[in-house]
Amino acid sequence: QVQLVESGGGLVQAGGSLRLSCAASGRTFSMLTMGWYRQAPGKEREVVARINWSIGSTYYANSVKGRFTISKDNTKNTVYLQMNSLKPEDTAIYSCNLQTSSAVNYWGKGTLVTVSS
Repeated sequence: QVQLVESGGGLVQAGGSLRLSCAASGRTFSMLTMGWYRQAPGKEREVVARINWSIGSTYYANSVKGRFTISKDNTKNTVYLQMNSLKPEDTAIYSCNLQTSSAVNYWGKGTLVTVSS
């Protein structure tokens, strides 16, 4: 089993910044990717950013390119999401995801990000 613990959500004004963290523990030896997804009220969950744990390649949703940066610390099994120039439409519950090489997905409980206008 894998446990994911997120932190860093909160309330911020439009144009502000937040950094989310997600620490993985447990059976992390088969990690393939880690990433962040979000779900806004009344909308489906969408991928925000992902990072390949071994080679560090990244993927970003078009809506966050140039504003958000995903990074990782292999020594801490932690992934970060630096969110800059936040917009009200970024308001959502952000959930950490870990996918293993066997295509098993683990999810964190989620952290709320609220961007006020």
